[in-house]
Order: sequence, then structure tokens, then C-alpha cells
Amino acid sequence: MNRAQRGKLALTAAAIGVSLLTAGCGYITPQQTSHQYSASDGIRADLGPLQLRNMLIVSSGEDEPGRLIGAVYNSSSKDVKLTVNGAKGSQTEVPVKANSYTLLNENTDQAILSTTGGKPGSMVDLKITENGTNVSNTVKVPVLDATLKEYKDYVPSASPSATPSSSAGSSASATSGATPSATATATASH
Repeated sequence: MNRAQRGKLALTAAAIGVSLLTAGCGYITPQQTSHQYSASDGIRADLGPLQLRNMLIVSSGEDEPGRLIGAVYNSSSKDVKLTVNGAKGSQTEVPVKANSYTLLNENTDQAILSTTGGKPGSMVDLKITENGTNVSNTVKVPVLDATLKEYKDYVPSASPSATPSSSAGSSASATSGATPSATATATASH
């Protein structure tokens, strides 16, 4: 073997070595694009035919009212009602039309819990139930306040609109009749 052939063999071996090293990096290091995660402040959860996306609570304090914001998608062929039970008997309901969605950041679809049960910056347990297949689950949802200016308009006040559900004994039956649109109407009238 002459000097030129040894040089070609060395270059070939180096090229193979480099390709193996770079291929090994992709094998060892997980690809970030292959992992699904919530790229937002809220959480994501699936519940029967419902997909909850970017769900979080906006509140000014632990024992203050909290507004649930996010999106609820209904992939079923019938209307479904999402019931959210929070701390100290607080409850809200969110109707979602068949093959549609409800955005909880609209003024007409306010979902208010009479108390959050957690300080801003914490995670609280919410029991969520949908009435289509009666599936329920408990999820941890973050509580945020108006520190981030994009949530300032969503912080519910401790106005009379939140008082009826807490002064009625904080029972589930007292708040189950209040629909998000009724809460929005009560808030607009005060």
C-alpha cells in the first residue's frame, strides 16, 4: 500500500468516525419536537370527548374569587357541560356545543369560582366532570394574578357577583345553577 492509498484510507476512516459521532448525538439526546407539552402558563388535560387547553385560574388571593380561563374543545356529536369543582365547595359550569369549542377568555363565557383555594403562584386541585360520558378527573391547575399584565383584565373582583354563591352556604347546589352567562350578566348589571 502506497502513501496515497494510506491517506485515502485515513480520510475515509475519519469521515466514518465523524458521522458515527454526530449520529450518536441524535441517538442519545431526545428531540424536543417529539415531546408534547403545554407551551403556555396553563395546563392541558383530556376528559372524555373534551380537551382542555391552557387552563388556569386568575385570582388576587387564596380566599378570593378566581376566574377559570382557557379553552374547552368538544369532539363529540352532542352538547356537553363541563363542571369544575374547586376549593371550599366552589363550582362553575361551562357548556360546550357539539363539535365546537368554548373560549373562557371571552366576556360572555366567564367561569368564576367563589374561592381559588391557593395563593397566586401555587397549583390547586380541581375536580372536573363532563356530563356526556360522566368522566371525571382531578387536575392541578396554576393560580396566577395580575403580575403579568395580560391577566389583569381577568382578575375577578370581590363584587356582589361573586358573593351570592359564597353567601348561599358555599354548597354545590347553590352554585350549580349559575351558568357562566348568568355570572357575566350579573357582573355586567353591577
